[in-house]
Amino acid sequence: MTFAAQMRIGTLEITAMLAAVALVAARPRGGNPAEIASLVPVKAVLRVIELGRERRFEGLCPLSIGRDSSCELVLADIEVSRKHARLEAAGGVVFVRDLESSNGTFLNGRRLKSAIEVREGDEIDVGTTRLIVEQLQPWT
Repeated sequence: MTFAAQMRIGTLEITAMLAAVALVAARPRGGNPAEIASLVPVKAVLRVIELGRERRFEGLCPLSIGRDSSCELVLADIEVSRKHARLEAAGGVVFVRDLESSNGTFLNGRRLKSAIEVREGDEIDVGTTRLIVEQLQPWT
């Protein structure tokens, strides 16, 4: 085989590998956490901006968000449903899911249609309350 032919084959292999890496990097964030096999406990640290006040909240996923006292993160915002949303961890990945709330749940300004992956720095809006994801880390 000539040197030029070997270079063409090498270039095709590199191009194929780059395409594979691009596909993995561009994976969609949406998904169904129930379909992911292994559960890994994850601690979520949120900055809660509610009714003009700010506070920090730490909790283990899964954690429910709403006005009901049974929720892990209880909010006083009247625009928030009793059981509004839920953070779930599956396979070390955290997802936010709307629990059929009256006013919907938004991630970075977009209304949720299904569970979607949450990352540090993301903003979750429930009612007029904003939750900023400061940290997501495996719980040990």
